[in-house]
Amino acid sequence: MRFFIDTADTTEIAELAAAGLVDGVTTNPSLIAKTGRPIKDVIKEICGMIDGPVSAEVTASRLDGMIAEGERLAGIAKNVAVKVPSTFDGFRACRALSAQGMAVNVTLCFSANQALLAAKAGARFISPFVGRLDDLGLDGMEVIREIRMIYDNDNSFKTEILASSIRTPLHVKQAAIAGADIATVPPAVLRNLAQHPLTEKGLASFLADWDKTGQAIL
Repeated sequence: MRFFIDTADTTEIAELAAAGLVDGVTTNPSLIAKTGRPIKDVIKEICGMIDGPVSAEVTASRLDGMIAEGERLAGIAKNVAVKVPSTFDGFRACRALSAQGMAVNVTLCFSANQALLAAKAGARFISPFVGRLDDLGLDGMEVIREIRMIYDNDNSFKTEILASSIRTPLHVKQAAIAGADIATVPPAVLRNLAQHPLTEKGLASFLADWDKTGQAIL
């Protein structure tokens, strides 16, 4: 499973990219707003830092506006993936933008039916929001499993499952087991994947024993 980082903070992106942990980036209007910078400048900078897809989301809610904004966003850099919502106009915009050769990420997906429509519309990515489903007492990972089955049943679908609204390392593991192609995660969650109390305890014990020897490797 590949990792996209869910942030518009270029400092975080640079640090994690240098560690070889970032395959792409996802942004949204809320994340862009936190930067206090023009969206074009932010997306252009991120695209220069990352070889993989960088999702930039339209803010229009009607078909014509989505297409116009999508074309403008895609013109920022060749690795921009245009994000459109899982609405009827969003699926129509996905079809139109995909027909122009653009990568489209259909976001705010909460059902397998929406994912089915996205695939038929030619989406490059579908972004089911597992955390928000869990917040309602539903099973977000069940939606991932359902989408995986639907996509595997039709070889014509090329859409990749991008597990989104990831809140914890457990979500990451569950998404990988459920068959997600990608997980987009906040920087803190990505770092937490490396942590385990037994690793820390074992490392402390090894280093304590090593200090007793008085040796140095260098």
